[in-house]
Amino acid sequence: MITLTKEDGPADLDGVTHLSIGASWDPTAGSSGGVLGKLRRKTGTDLDLIAVAMQGGDPVRLAGLDSLDPMGNGSLLHSGDNQTGHGDGDDETVTVEFAQLPTAITSIVFVAAAYKKGSSFQKARNISFKVYDATGGSTQQVADIWPSMLSQDNGCAVAKAVRVGGTWKLEVINETGKVKQGDEHALMRFAVSK
Repeated sequence: MITLTKEDGPADLDGVTHLSIGASWDPTAGSSGGVLGKLRRKTGTDLDLIAVAMQGGDPVRLAGLDSLDPMGNGSLLHSGDNQTGHGDGDDETVTVEFAQLPTAITSIVFVAAAYKKGSSFQKARNISFKVYDATGGSTQQVADIWPSMLSQDNGCAVAKAVRVGGTWKLEVINETGKVKQGDEHALMRFAVSK
């Protein structure tokens, strides 16, 4: 089992064949009470978990938004878009099967963003990202990452998996920043900067 914190630096994923990262959040009414508050909680907010597969410094595939299996072989899978944050457990998940990834992929950056217009981190609460060792079909949690509640940003670089020779390492990033909503290139530039 790996343990993972930002302070410890990259963790060796030797023996980890499948890795999952889940994003969860709860809708909030902000400062609105009454009927408007109930409506905002019911509507929820749409955050997106995205995995950007990199070849060197270039983003070449994206899992998330409307692309659930960008490699076409199940090596990088997205669970689908949760547009409200309602429900228990992880609202969106990305799973990586390292042995099936094309050898040209050198890293994967996991980003959460309030990507669609009208969504924001401020319209959500209890945002967290969980990292699981999913080897052998298990879901053993190895890290819990919480972004700052004080941030006015709408993007968070959660973690980065990096190929080192024949193995992979995973590091916690947990850095927020601004992403232009609805702009896929801005999202990829944000991932590249991490």
